[in-house]
Order: sequence, then structure tokens, then C-alpha cells
Amino acid sequence: MLKGKRINLRATERDDLPRYVKWFNDEEVNAHLTTFMPMNLDDETAWYENQRQDSSMLTLAIVITAEDKHIGSIGLMHIKPRIQSAELGISIGDKESWGQGYGQEAIELLVDFGFMHLNLHRLFLRVDANHPTAKRCYEKSGFVEEGRLRSAGFRHGQFFDQFIMSILRSEYKK
Repeated sequence: MLKGKRINLRATERDDLPRYVKWFNDEEVNAHLTTFMPMNLDDETAWYENQRQDSSMLTLAIVITAEDKHIGSIGLMHIKPRIQSAELGISIGDKESWGQGYGQEAIELLVDFGFMHLNLHRLFLRVDANHPTAKRCYEKSGFVEEGRLRSAGFRHGQFFDQFIMSILRSEYKK
């Protein structure tokens, strides 16, 4: 478990899966996620079993410590030990917890873990250009924009750009 000031990051548990199904089927929650197709508990259970066996993936539940309330998920994907790189992804599914800084705290905990415990050199992510709140959160956490992927996303009949952002261990400030 990774402990922060207001949140903990813990292993995802089977009991979390119904919340993920609810959140990921909510169009507001999944508006900026790669997961947007309707899903059921069987789909989420299959994902859960697969990710538990995949050493290139780390998925953690975000929990508000004081309330022991599970509010979202954060993880590293495509962990590549040889080049010491991984992609970060996050979702705060509990809409009552939006805008309260929990996402930034979770990002900072996972960045620290990635650099200090997994010996990674580079963490990167993709963020939709039409999601400035998320981009600011990543910037506050030390990520810098590397480039723009033109028309890389598609929702509601429209294409939109995405930014690639990263942070290097040498830029990381604990």
C-alpha cells in the first residue's frame, strides 16, 4: 500500500469491480478514457484476472483514507524494464470526489513509486487536448508536454488532438 496525506493506493480487489463497472459505464466518467464501450461485471472480471498475470501492468485503487472510500483507479501500463519506461493512467470514478486534489496526490504517489521503487527513468501519459483540467493537474505533478497527436481521439462524431506528456527521473522533485 502507498500512503499519502489524504489517500492510499492499494491493490485492486475483486470487491472493487462493481464500482468500476458503474463508473466506466458513466459517460461523464469515461469521457476521456480509452475505455468507453458498455461493459458488464464479466468484462471487468476478465480484465481483473488478466491484469493480475501481466507483469507489464500495475493497477491500484485510490482510497480516501479517512472514509475508507474507494474513489478511482491509477496505474502503470506498458512497463518496460529494459528502457525503464511506463505509461500512467488515472480515473477518478466517484464524481463527488472530482476537483478535490485526490488525482494529483495519487499521481504524485505513483510517480514516486515508479522512480524510487521500480527504477523507472521515464513516465508518460496521453491527455485529451479538450481536457485542460487534467493537463493542469499533470503539469502541477511535474509532467511536461512533449508533443501533440493530431486527431488521435474520437468522441461524439468529432476528432480531437491529444498531448503526450512525460516526466523524467532527473526532473522529479520528491
